[in-house]
Amino acid sequence: MEKYFDVSYIWSSLPALLPFLKVTFLVAGLSIIFGTFFGFILAAMKLGKNKVGKKLANLYTTILRCTPSIVLLFLVYYGVPALAENFGIYLQDLHTGVFVVITFTLQFAAIMSEVIRSAYESIEKGQYEAAVSVGLSPFQAYRRIIFPQALVVALPNFGNGMIALLQEGSLAYTIGLIDIVGKANLIIAANYNSHALEIFIALALIYWILSILIEKLFAQLEKMFSKGKQTIKTT
Repeated sequence: MEKYFDVSYIWSSLPALLPFLKVTFLVAGLSIIFGTFFGFILAAMKLGKNKVGKKLANLYTTILRCTPSIVLLFLVYYGVPALAENFGIYLQDLHTGVFVVITFTLQFAAIMSEVIRSAYESIEKGQYEAAVSVGLSPFQAYRRIIFPQALVVALPNFGNGMIALLQEGSLAYTIGLIDIVGKANLIIAANYNSHALEIFIALALIYWILSILIEKLFAQLEKMFSKGKQTIKTT
């Protein structure tokens, strides 16, 4: 068994790893879409006047924040089928990716609920009242005045949440999902742990590049959406 470090193995392992990025992107993309939608609902509950709804939403966020990702992943993986069996529903044959998406949807929703809540509360309430007073409907006031400003505030944290989700999603291999991390572990196992360091360096390079690209993308989006706000301030 080869134990020496071979730099060339880093580059030679990339073609085997990169095709499995589509699985990583699919899981992350679905989790972001569903998590953002659920996060909006939770944020509405936190900002609403219903005390019970507000407490439930805050409790949900607290519980999810205090639960390690890998623990939540196994709770969903084993708990959802066990719970479904009580209602006569068999989920043991369900694709592993479904449980991964459920897990990170729940986790991302907790993050997004706080991002949306804090972004909304950062906007002066007088702007909404002024918009309505000049003839805009409540929907128009939110769409034209509140939402664009809240979006600028939320973008950096939304981008950070995406990066965190992408990184936390690497845990999916622990329940058998063959994404890019799962493929890396299969390659290492097939090589009897030979050149494991090189493969994980290749994996780290991929995650570094993806994280930097996401960070740059959201920096550009923030700059683009901030132009109107900056123009108003300077005039």
